[in-house]
Amino acid sequence: MKKRLWMSLCMVAVIGQAHASKSDIEYNIANGLLPVAKDQSISVLQPFYGNFRILGSKVYQDDEQAKFSPIDYAVSWGLFANPEIARTISVNQYDRYLNWKMDKVPVPTDIAMQMVSNMHIIPANPEIAQQIKQVKRGDLVQLKGELVEVRDKHLVWKSSLSPTDTGDGACELFRVNSIQWIEKQKI
Repeated sequence: MKKRLWMSLCMVAVIGQAHASKSDIEYNIANGLLPVAKDQSISVLQPFYGNFRILGSKVYQDDEQAKFSPIDYAVSWGLFANPEIARTISVNQYDRYLNWKMDKVPVPTDIAMQMVSNMHIIPANPEIAQQIKQVKRGDLVQLKGELVEVRDKHLVWKSSLSPTDTGDGACELFRVNSIQWIEKQKI
């Protein structure tokens, strides 16, 4: 009986995958699953982790990158993770870009630019896919994972590896393996 039940469950899983649409399969990565769509791959560039203050987040569903990264985080770290400083940073996220400003920048601008970033978040598993949606502005979270390069048909999307770059291509493409809340705070 147990063997028959197990075989039935396996058949349901196989049939379910056979009936999954191409779109569902293409979005495996955004749901924290392994790539199975033809021509999709993720390559690890280097390990990455840190404690980040969330300044904002933006959910994406309709752009080409949403198949991999369903959400971007605007984050600060270092001195700018201090809640008194972070609350003075206003952000505008759009089309996978981040604009931010402060009325009074407490350090030289070139240093300030290194403490605020836009991160394209790729969940490493289904649990992380659920957790990344629960992060709110003001939360201080510890994120661990890897900076990656994603390939899909004609798309090559590569993470920045430098905290000092700005502009197009300066964002981290971050596959998150672990997320822990250090504190939840409204800023």
